[in-house]
Amino acid sequence: MRIAIVTESFPPDVNGVANSVVRVAEHLVRRGHRPLVIAPQPAAGARDGADALPYPVVRLPSVPMPGYPQFRLGLPGRELAAALRGHDAEVVHLASPFVLGARGVAVARAMGLPSVAVYQTDVAAYARAYRVRLTEAAAWRWLRRVHNAANRTLVPSSATASALDEHGIQRIWLWQRGVDSERFRPEHRSAALRRALAPGGEVLVGYVGRLAVEKRVDLLAGASRLPGVRVVVVGDGPAGPALRRALPQALFVGPRHGRQLARIYASLDVFAHTGPYETFGQTVQEAMASGLPVVAPAAGGPLDLVRDGRTGHLVRPDDPDAFTAAIAGLVADPDRRTEYGRAGRAAVRGRTWAAIGDELIGHYTAVLAEAPAVGSPRPGRLFRLRQAAA
Repeated sequence: MRIAIVTESFPPDVNGVANSVVRVAEHLVRRGHRPLVIAPQPAAGARDGADALPYPVVRLPSVPMPGYPQFRLGLPGRELAAALRGHDAEVVHLASPFVLGARGVAVARAMGLPSVAVYQTDVAAYARAYRVRLTEAAAWRWLRRVHNAANRTLVPSSATASALDEHGIQRIWLWQRGVDSERFRPEHRSAALRRALAPGGEVLVGYVGRLAVEKRVDLLAGASRLPGVRVVVVGDGPAGPALRRALPQALFVGPRHGRQLARIYASLDVFAHTGPYETFGQTVQEAMASGLPVVAPAAGGPLDLVRDGRTGHLVRPDDPDAFTAAIAGLVADPDRRTEYGRAGRAAVRGRTWAAIGDELIGHYTAVLAEAPAVGSPRPGRLFRLRQAAA
């Protein structure tokens, strides 16, 4: 198949959408399909790297996102339709559609191409967190318009499926994310790295991800003051300066990737995921694959990933005391940390990117076999839920 992936984000961006698109495109190439990626142009001076990829990438003009200039918003224009025609696309994959994706689904409909929309970013919650002019109600109206124009919407978690259903989005299917359990594994634990991060032998509590307002990393302030604990923050973003002031005892190491990131995960003792707006929570899976117990909010994607009292603890969202208490309990009980870490590793081992990629290809095949691009909404199966392997 010839698939055009229209994405709101792509490397050098570091986020869940960009990472998923890379994984999908790589898998399609391995399976003998022909992907094309259409993405925003990165900021001037940023390393693109698209020329080295085994699939074509078309960059469209972009502007900084208001309030978050590190993120670029693609400007849809005639180039998008020209790219679809030039690729002779059969299916259009819309990755977290909002701006480029809205144009992508409109062009797909005009060309009679089926489309699959992947919901991955809680735009309505972000609008609230950043206090932008776009209200939550307006965001949902726009999302409903975009997603209901696609043949299928794929969501990463049962909580997200329920939220979209409540807001009138139709034809919802569950499509989760894979994890590289060979890259992320307990055997990468490094005594030397632990000595560097915790020279006093502290218990290491880690966060990995973007440093942004909606991620609520500030909820770890209490944990960072626990005796014998060192909080390690991996990542970068616009909230970095404020977080360094809020967590002066924490160690901020900046962004890490590849083997270096895998060594950090495995060298931690507890993983803390603080954001309440996650539609999935990929770093939770990576931490579990690395053999770590997880503390996460009882909201969104983590509800499917973390088994409370078995692989970690789910706590009240936005409650700093709840996070501190759960982390303190794990810090004081190394046997429980080991037990939860082993159970977490076992829970995610079968969630390979190959299996997830093949499932996505099945969705492409299904929409190709259905009627042409969606016209008026039609009844059908709302969504298919599979219990998390955990």
